[in-house]
Amino acid sequence: MTPVHLTPRDAERRLYLLMVTRWLPVGFVVGIFILVQTGRGLTIAQAATVGAVMGMACFLLELPTSGFADAVGRRPVYLTAALINVVATVAYAVSQSFWAFIVAGALMGAFRALDSGPLEAWFVDTVHLSKPGADVDRQLSRASTILGLAIAVGAVLSGGLIWWHPAQTVFDAGASALDAAVWVAAALTLVHLVAAFVLMREVRPAMEPGRTRWRQGLAESRNTPTVIVSGLRLLGTNRVLLALVIAEVFWSIGMISFESLMPLRLEELVGSAREAGALVGPVSAAGWGLFAVGAWLAGTASGRLGVAWAAVLGRVLNALGAIVMGVVTGPVGLVAAYLFTYSMHGLNGPPHQALLHREAEAANRSTVLSINSMMAFLAFAVAGPPLGALADRTSISTAMVTAGAISILGAFFYLPARRKERRLARDGSRVVETSSAS
Repeated sequence: MTPVHLTPRDAERRLYLLMVTRWLPVGFVVGIFILVQTGRGLTIAQAATVGAVMGMACFLLELPTSGFADAVGRRPVYLTAALINVVATVAYAVSQSFWAFIVAGALMGAFRALDSGPLEAWFVDTVHLSKPGADVDRQLSRASTILGLAIAVGAVLSGGLIWWHPAQTVFDAGASALDAAVWVAAALTLVHLVAAFVLMREVRPAMEPGRTRWRQGLAESRNTPTVIVSGLRLLGTNRVLLALVIAEVFWSIGMISFESLMPLRLEELVGSAREAGALVGPVSAAGWGLFAVGAWLAGTASGRLGVAWAAVLGRVLNALGAIVMGVVTGPVGLVAAYLFTYSMHGLNGPPHQALLHREAEAANRSTVLSINSMMAFLAFAVAGPPLGALADRTSISTAMVTAGAISILGAFFYLPARRKERRLARDGSRVVETSSAS
């Protein structure tokens, strides 16, 4: 049967609906996965190791799966990702031991690697069938807004669900207050799988005689080592780009403080996982809102200070916020510090990406962005378990302060980009002066 050729407007509507079904379940579990794990007997170091396994799986599979999606098609890869997401979320819901959570983490990492890119690529390809080369930046911007709103709504609903605790009042008096939110998330991932199956329609170009899409996909995947080597060579020849990637590494380590350890610190301050889980939902929703505000402020900061100095400012303030999160002594102070930290997280992002794009060219732009993303996953995976062990042996506060202090060092690695920015501005002014004189 010939696939339905969607109009750009139809594709846009389907993209927005799929963004809602994709990210609403995330809102239900954002911030509580680590509380679920420690509530079922895992140490902080073990929970961090589960996160590390997820990060490593994503690191190892990101490039192979992107090439596979290009060859086989966006729809089959995206449907496979959606199916794995259902299995992974159910695995988190039923896991009761460290090794069961390890399996769940590996499945979640595989899902995130497969999920990265196919939906956006499908939308752009579908639009270009009717309007070749058409810009879709406004539609993708709206999709990002919908992503944030879906997570925020899910987080608020999750917090209310945990506070109500229907599992205790209706089903099982011994159930954790967090379990209901995880199971709702699992049900919503199934809704997303069905929505993706129904809504995504793809027209693929004909293959060469004698070749199949799956064989082409495997061939693309085998090129992954070559792509990684070419990326590493690029880092070796471009000192500014290398410094930017190192800054990303320090940034990723700092994220452990406000993404992984914050719910545990809140639990410590309020006295129970149920109260912490109920608060994490609305607090996370507010954090995403302030993240958007920070990203908006980044444009103003870049215009007044320069892109590199804006990145430095965002990195320093985000790291200081993470440190303050570790030293405050009450839940109100922790929430306030978290909201500030997350807004500065948003401030740091756009300048960092802009600096990366300055060092990339059309021929290697995807490689540059993938290498930056992969190193972030790797840093998160490597640093998570030691910081978790530090939290177990000393305190969560000490681990948070340590992650923030390490993160602030990343600001120094924006200085090569700043020197280049200043040199380009000086050379540009010379060109203007020369033109005026002539």
